[in-house]
Amino acid sequence: MKKKIAILRGDGIGPVLMDQAIKVIEAIAERFKHQFEYCECAFGANAIEEFGEPLPPETLKTSLMADATIIGAVGYPSNENKFRSEKTPDDGLLELRKGLDVFCNIRPIRTFKTLLHLSHLKKRYAADVDFLIYRELSSGIYFGEKGRTEDGSAAYDVCYYNKAQINRIAELAFKAALGRKQKLTLIDKANVLETSKLWREEVQLLAEKYPLVEFSTMFIDHGAAEMLMRPQNFDVILTTNLFGDILSDAAGVITGSVQLIPSASIGEKTALYEPIYSAFPKGIANFNANPIAIILSVAMMMDNFGLILESRTIRSAVIRVLNQKYGTPDLGLDNEVTANEMGDLIAAYVLDGNTIHTTKPPIVI
Repeated sequence: MKKKIAILRGDGIGPVLMDQAIKVIEAIAERFKHQFEYCECAFGANAIEEFGEPLPPETLKTSLMADATIIGAVGYPSNENKFRSEKTPDDGLLELRKGLDVFCNIRPIRTFKTLLHLSHLKKRYAADVDFLIYRELSSGIYFGEKGRTEDGSAAYDVCYYNKAQINRIAELAFKAALGRKQKLTLIDKANVLETSKLWREEVQLLAEKYPLVEFSTMFIDHGAAEMLMRPQNFDVILTTNLFGDILSDAAGVITGSVQLIPSASIGEKTALYEPIYSAFPKGIANFNANPIAIILSVAMMMDNFGLILESRTIRSAVIRVLNQKYGTPDLGLDNEVTANEMGDLIAAYVLDGNTIHTTKPPIVI
């Protein structure tokens, strides 16, 4: 297989993380005889420094032409006072998602047996957690009209959704649930928000097409509490842009670190892969950034390419390295390694030909 991948190293620890992702991609290419072409693009704070904006037109053009785009990290704080633009690195990320029309963000929340000590939950609640958050990514309050009154005394942010935007991601979420434990939970605020009422109406109608899927709804306050207290009860969570952003970051409490959570943002023509955390400049000096999230994001990219064995091989390699008690400093394991060493270990396990068999349901993209 031949695929073209846009590489957006970004800021802070981004370049270090991307190096580890590429090691794993190259290991997959060698073992399974694939060809991956890389196109390096400026993005984020460094792009502001060079081009005056976080998403140069050439970067968007290259990403649109690629089969997939991978981001290392975005938002290096030390550059904040140097910006030659009113836009921030995070503005560039929103523009990229909009420009690629990636409307469905998928974030797998899974715990590892060897890392249960990191979880803020008791081990019996954190063990065997495995659910997906399907977050609508192209609309909602982040993209609605916003501003302040003329005298600056008030501000507003408009949350907008239409039926088509709701149905296209809900359809993907139901299909994912069918291939897993056949449970889908819509998390909204339908007792207050008009947009949430529309979400609930549309998703309830769509649920009739999927009688095998157990469909339920929760308000965001109740749903957030349940996710943190009883995460094992969830399979697929479907929610809006804002609520999905909050829930997926809060899920770091379950895994013990957001540096273990990958993500895929899917559109009709292309897809975007990234770890869910920011640039973390403190991790640069001693290379102690954790590359697991970006490597697992690469596994999701393989899923989307239809390379299921390759994806399983990457996840297996991560588990095998962790089982040997190797990990970056944040993981608190017996054998402390740098990000570079962690990437080398995982790539080596990808190459050695052994794959752990698991009963966990697949990530359906």
